Amino acid sequence: MSKKRDNPIIAHTPESTAKSDLSIMPRATLKQLRKMAKLTQADLSETMGVGQDTISRLEKRHDMLLSTISHYIENLGGKLEVVALFPNRPAIVIDCLEEAHESSKKSRPPD
Repeated sequence: MSKKRDNPIIAHTPESTAKSDLSIMPRATLKQLRKMAKLTQADLSETMGVGQDTISRLEKRHDMLLSTISHYIENLGGKLEVVALFPNRPAIVIDCLEEAHESSKKSRPPD
């Protein structure tokens, strides 16, 4: 009996492993994440210090800054991580958000 290369048990490469790990991860929109947190747009807008209409617009956008998504996720109690996938290498978490977050903390006046 011949073995097929597309058999996930047989053909394990770092790339296929990384892709399969990400493909089984649950996916959600910003709106779905907010609803899982049991928050209304009004609740989240108050926490973020913006208007409810801003939350509505954010949830409908398909293109926004990573810092905007990160701020949204943090106000839901989570943390955003960006992962880069390359052929034949393990997935790599990019630290671009940490640097931006740290520099914004340094430039802000103390509370």
